[in-house]
Formats: sequence, structure tokens, C-alpha cells
Amino acid sequence: MVGWDFRRSVASVALLAAFAAERGVPAEAVLSGTGLDTATVRDPHAQVEARQELAVVRNLLAHCGGGPTELGSAVGRRYHATVYGIWGFAVTSSRTVGDAIRLALRYVQLTYVFCVPELRLVGDLVALHCRADTVPADVRSFLLARDMAAITTLMEDLLGVRADPHPRRDTITLPRDLLDRPMPQANDHTAAMCEEQCRALLAERSTRGGVARTVRDRLLAVDGLAHGMAAVAADLGMTTRTLRRRLAAEGTGFRALVDEVRQTLAEELLATRSLSVEQVAERLGYGDAAAFVRAFTRWTGVTPGRYARSGRVRRGCPASAAGGFSGGA
Repeated sequence: MVGWDFRRSVASVALLAAFAAERGVPAEAVLSGTGLDTATVRDPHAQVEARQELAVVRNLLAHCGGGPTELGSAVGRRYHATVYGIWGFAVTSSRTVGDAIRLALRYVQLTYVFCVPELRLVGDLVALHCRADTVPADVRSFLLARDMAAITTLMEDLLGVRADPHPRRDTITLPRDLLDRPMPQANDHTAAMCEEQCRALLAERSTRGGVARTVRDRLLAVDGLAHGMAAVAADLGMTTRTLRRRLAAEGTGFRALVDEVRQTLAEELLATRSLSVEQVAERLGYGDAAAFVRAFTRWTGVTPGRYARSGRVRRGCPASAAGGFSGGA
């Protein structure tokens, strides 16, 4: 997740405000300067942008006593499965622990994490590594501690597995054979229905407007990824500096949009099962397949090969894009 314009449920902000209220900090202080009010926070259908939640976190840290890591851990322990809405039900109803983790990562943008977890297999262990390098430095320790505690809370709630939520660590390790353990509340029909809703919700929240949408449309065009930022800026009648500034004002960047388009096209091309992973990597402009595999796994939580075998395609992606795209850079 690059840029902070992506939308999410207001539930996390409501939880943060309630946490602050218990420490004597009024809602008005927590919401100051965020563009949010108490009516919005109480609305179960409301959505906020991640940048607004970051502003809430900054206000909470400014008004609540205690260190950021301690506060983050205390808050994170309140993020139970029900806080996440349909994503929580999808994870809960998955067939196995491995399926639950892969689904959780595939739709991680429907959660409230800022330190995005990555799945790594290390010998007999499974490692969930939370990346904090893109998180603003002033809230990094709080959010890393919060996100780590939230992950361990989910594991304890759903599996009865106790993981070490030490706030100074950024990785949780579990036995690899745990991936094959059946989920206690598994239900194939419920899981399929919930994933469909997750897919539709993610597509809805990912819709861009403004200059970002125009750039994304250019990149989705035939051979669009073959052009760099300078060429796209010239095509839009502006300098590279102006394009960079306009995208930043919308909370994103050119590289983030390139990654979005690559993911969109990769999912379509892989779902057809007509091209090898190497061929897809070449069409998307990667110098080697290994770099593409790493990127795709980071985006979706599964390898390209596994995704292709599943035959999935993300709802809301332009079907003509995969058929028309033929270039690489």
C-alpha cells in the first residue's frame, strides 16, 4: 500500500476514539484536523481514508499518556475478528489455516494495517513479517506494535494459538505444519460467499479518480507499461514534476499506479492459464521471472503459479486489458 488515499471502514477510527475516551481524551481532540466528526465515526457504513486514520493516531499519541509501543499493543489487542466486517467472516470460515492466511493477505487492504504483513516460508516455520519501512516515522512504533498485537489477537481468537506479540519485533513465526490445520469454524459455502463480497468491496474501494485515474488508464492501454513517467506526463501535457506533485496531492505516486496496473494485468493473464509465469513476467516488463514472483506474492499473498491453478480473476478488472496488452519495458 503506497500512498494514504486508500479507503477503509470507519470501525478502526471508532475503536481508536473509544480507546482514547477511556483515558479521558474527548472525541473532539482525537478527531481534530482529520476532517471527521463524531457522527461519521458512529456511522457503521462510513468510510475514511488511511491518511485520516494516521491523523487520528497522531492525535491519540499527543493526548494519551504512555509510550507509543505500549499504547499500540494495548490498542491492537482490541482488534478481534468482528472488527473487520466481511473480511473477518471470510478468514473465520476458510477451510484451513493456510487458506485463511492467504485469503487474509489477498484482501489485506480491507483491514486496518499500515505495516503490511508478508508471508515467508523458512524451513519448518511460517513467518509473517510486518513491513514498517513505508510508515511515517512519527507513528511507526505505535502502528507496528498495534498491527502485531492485532495479528496475534486474531490467531488466539480463531485458533487458540498463542504467538509472541512483543512490540519490538516485526515478525511472527509459527510451525509450518499449522498451515494444514482445519479452521474450527470452516464452511466452504460461507467462505466462497464472503470472498466474493471481499472481492467486490476491494474493487469498489480501489476505484480512483482525478489525475491518478487518467494515468492508470494510460498504463492499462496497449503497451502502456512500456512508457515511463516522463512519457506519460508529456502525453498529459505537463512536466514530470507537475505530474508527481498532482499525484502526491491525491495520495499516490507513479510507481504505485504502475504496481496497481501490473497486478490487474497479472491476475487476468494468469487466470486464463494460457501463458507461463515467465511469459507473464516478460509482458509486464520484468527483467526476470523471480522479480515478478516476489512482487505478485507481495500483492496477493500467493505465488503466481498457485494463483493460476486456482483460475481466479479479480472482479472489476477490465477484461480487455489482458487481451490487448502485448508489450514490456
